[in-house]
Amino acid sequence: MSERITITLDKEAYEFLELNANGNPSAFITKILKAEKQRIIAEKILQDNQEEAEESYQQQLANWI
Repeated sequence: MSERITITLDKEAYEFLELNANGNPSAFITKILKAEKQRIIAEKILQDNQEEAEESYQQQLANWI
């Protein structure tokens, strides 16, 4: 199901959209938003893994001391 929104773009963003959307700005914007969602999820997973690794390292270090 699709939802409709109205957005306002500055001239530069609008010209970029027109130049790159291949006649379908909705599909282009959807593609960009989905890619950004995936990037944010991947970034969050990496951050969580780094925090978990740091906690594990600190525990192992405490066991050695």
